[in-house]
Amino acid sequence: MPRLISAFLFISLKLSFNQLNYKVYASSLSFQIRSLDMRLLTLLIFFFNSPIALAESTEYATFEQTPYQEPKVMFEFYFDDPTKINSALYWLRSYINPLSEDPYNYAPEFMDIKIIIHGTEIVTLAKKNYKKYKTAVERMKYYSLLGVEFRVCALAAQDFGYKTEDFQSFVKIVPSAIIELGHWQQQGYAIIKPEIIDKKFSIEEIR
Repeated sequence: MPRLISAFLFISLKLSFNQLNYKVYASSLSFQIRSLDMRLLTLLIFFFNSPIALAESTEYATFEQTPYQEPKVMFEFYFDDPTKINSALYWLRSYINPLSEDPYNYAPEFMDIKIIIHGTEIVTLAKKNYKKYKTAVERMKYYSLLGVEFRVCALAAQDFGYKTEDFQSFVKIVPSAIIELGHWQQQGYAIIKPEIIDKKFSIEEIR
């Protein structure tokens, strides 16, 4: 009788051990399959994002002709160097020129553009500095003839010791640049503040 019981226990333990081995094997096999799936997925992602795959793509970017409306915008000029106004005026040109050409063809009188000036660039508009900043002044005078308003902060002018009569004739003196920004934004004007940075690379170097 004891031998029968011992045999029974031995068989039960062996069956349990075999089941445990099967579970371990099955778990290991499942892990290996999942690992293989992840490796295949990684390879596919790498391939479709590689320069080779992109170079062989037949898909291209598309051009969208945005339906621009008649503009209402205020540019904020506030620079730490007066000469930066030259670059800022290119922002103005880049805004006006495309809108005046096909397919928009907006005439200057349909572009409501104002510029508020309250940084060091204020000195470019002082009549006594005309010779020093002649190029910038003539460009601003040209845009003023197209209807662009150049508005100078009275508080900034006071800081520099300027009076109204010290400025070019196309300039308007307003009480406060900060209030101007808030006021015209409430009237539906977009606010654009040019960021003038020093170029580190030529286009040919990085294109």
